[in-house]
Amino acid sequence: MATPARVHRPLRVALVAAVTAVSVVLTAGAQAHAADPSVSEVEKQIADLWADAEPMIEHYNKVHEQYKKNKAKLAALKKKIEPLERQVDLAQIRIGVVSAQIYKGGQASAINAMLASGEPRDLADQLSLLDQLAREQQRQISGVTELKNKYDKQRAPLDTLVAKLAEQDKDLLKKTHEIEDKLKDLQALRRKLYGTSGGTGSYRPWPCPSEYAPTNGYKAAKFACSQAGDPYVWAAAGPNSYDCSGLTLRSWSQVGVSLPHNAAAQRSSMKYIDKADLQIGDLVFYFSNLRHVAIYVGDGKVMHAPTAGDNVRMAEMYSVGSVHSFGRPG
Repeated sequence: MATPARVHRPLRVALVAAVTAVSVVLTAGAQAHAADPSVSEVEKQIADLWADAEPMIEHYNKVHEQYKKNKAKLAALKKKIEPLERQVDLAQIRIGVVSAQIYKGGQASAINAMLASGEPRDLADQLSLLDQLAREQQRQISGVTELKNKYDKQRAPLDTLVAKLAEQDKDLLKKTHEIEDKLKDLQALRRKLYGTSGGTGSYRPWPCPSEYAPTNGYKAAKFACSQAGDPYVWAAAGPNSYDCSGLTLRSWSQVGVSLPHNAAAQRSSMKYIDKADLQIGDLVFYFSNLRHVAIYVGDGKVMHAPTAGDNVRMAEMYSVGSVHSFGRPG
């Protein structure tokens, strides 16, 4: 009969081996988790975050616009009500005075009035006149009060709506700030990774675009950045080769903007932009004869298809040549 030690020794060996294997996997997993993500992973995180955030931000824009409009309506309504309130207050005062006169005329002053006039009919005429004045004042105040009540009825639901929208606006604004903070963190990590990985070799050595922005210009610039390394081919507009205007044409077509396939024609198709207002996705036109165009990707850099025998690449904006002007498609 075998001893217990001999029976369980293979099992113990197997358990030790299994535990060791699991430890190795867990350690490797922890190290992988602790390591920074890749550029593409961060790009995906940014894209996923924006995909979730964009509907909410659009909702905030809608609520904020409704809030501003209804707040303006409420302010206009309050302006209409304020003079009515003053009219009611003044009318109430006048009615009080007239009522006091009628009371005095009808009581203690009645005898004095009759003695002074000598005729009871004179007192009756006076009382009738006062009563008529009081009725006229009452008629006027009734009209003002009716109009004020009408405005008050309009104001009540508007007050409720504005208060509700103000609460939603505040809550959504807080969420948009949280999203902006997350994007800033991801953007900082993105810059760090580009600095260490070198992006796409010498064709895209810097973050491209330089920062994230929820605009069509960013989308166009991001597409141009993704073409880094594609060869320059005259008259080509993708998908695997480009000339200068072909790259900008194809990039902006990603967001539904059509451009002519010519740098000078593209210049004529859009408004001029001052350098101080330059945004990611704007186009940079070069040389007095407008023979070259590039797309601005931020931080003083452009993406362009330089010349035959070269490839689509990033460059310092002013290293490309003499800048003619800047334009914004759309």
